[in-house]
Amino acid sequence: MSRRAFALAALSAPVTAPAAVPPGAAEGAGGPGRGGAAPAERGGTPGASGVPRATSELRGVWIATVLNRDWPSRPGRTATEQRKELIAHLDRAVRDRLNTVILQVRPTADALWPSPYEPWSEYLTGTQGRNPGWDPLGTAVTEAHARGLELHAWFNPYRIALHTDPARLAASHPARRHPDWVVSYGGRLYYNPGLPTVRAFVRRAMLDAVARYPVDAVHFDDYFYPYPVAGQTFDDDAAYDRHGGAFSSRADWRRDNIDRLVRETAAGIRRVRPGTRFGISPFGVWRNATTDSRGSETRAGIETYDDLYADTRGWVRGHWIDYIVPQLYWHIGNADADYARLIEWWAEVAEGSGTHLYIGEALYKAGAAGQPSVWQDPVELSRHLTLAAKYPQVRGHAFFAAGDVAADPAGAMARVVADHYRGPAKPPR
Repeated sequence: MSRRAFALAALSAPVTAPAAVPPGAAEGAGGPGRGGAAPAERGGTPGASGVPRATSELRGVWIATVLNRDWPSRPGRTATEQRKELIAHLDRAVRDRLNTVILQVRPTADALWPSPYEPWSEYLTGTQGRNPGWDPLGTAVTEAHARGLELHAWFNPYRIALHTDPARLAASHPARRHPDWVVSYGGRLYYNPGLPTVRAFVRRAMLDAVARYPVDAVHFDDYFYPYPVAGQTFDDDAAYDRHGGAFSSRADWRRDNIDRLVRETAAGIRRVRPGTRFGISPFGVWRNATTDSRGSETRAGIETYDDLYADTRGWVRGHWIDYIVPQLYWHIGNADADYARLIEWWAEVAEGSGTHLYIGEALYKAGAAGQPSVWQDPVELSRHLTLAAKYPQVRGHAFFAAGDVAADPAGAMARVVADHYRGPAKPPR
């Protein structure tokens, strides 16, 4: 049996769900990683602070496809035009001496590859389910690797649509065949994370891409349970009544649902394509210290543990994932969420865990209208990297997003490259 045939067959193999784990109990437990993290290699070209930049560090950029944010520039362009635009993003990454692209390949329960589980993405052709005439993910992997770039495949597990009308989905869409899987909330449609059948389905749909293509990593962002919407309730009563009996609260049950998704996905990746890594990029605040003494000195309105039911700290401390990229999308000195305090907090969390720590950077804010004056200063982002270089636990940065790398209205990315990326660096392994 070929490796690909073996991998595809393995998708149907059962995964044993972990037992319910009380909050915090996972800390220190073994996880899916492959050995402890070594300190970042130093000795490269000096950064703006005079501290040598790492010769092994992640230098990443997200390429968002949802709503055609970064790519393709609009739906309905020809296959040749879409491919040309994609390669332009890859070439720009090479010119800026980046080494990793994080491509969104499942933005809304759809696919940017010929998936047997879900329809082609509407962001390619303008019509969900219509074949674009080429294989974007397969092309991206081949072209990225040809340029010495890693390709991390970015999936959104539960988001179905940015509207609430199932009739607008492709006729073949699983959400139309299984309306009992779907929750309408905040003007959007989501798969219900509380249903084991949903969790098994989204895992199979995502791992299909891992089986088909030699992606370097599977990547999730911050969408687990949806961000809270005032005055609205995420209706999972029936699922909780059926599956939540072992838990003292609905919140604990919801966190366990997301924990299971993370652990089962990690196990599936190891089974389907050993060596492919698994990383998550969450909202940057786990819990405020006023909520939990282990939390950060922040006053953020959202806490991933309580609002998104994502125990991001537990995943790192338990080494359930290979890397984490907290979205530290605040400036140094922010009154509610200070970048400086948060990077120190995350460095302490990652210390000794074996989980690599990279930092998500808000390039999209640099020079943008409506942002505070600090974001109009092209040096702000460079200051972030200078500060991060003081923490050996920080092994790189990822920039949101590719359209902003290309436009760079304030020159912030150019400043980062000049100050910190004077020579090449390989991604950490």
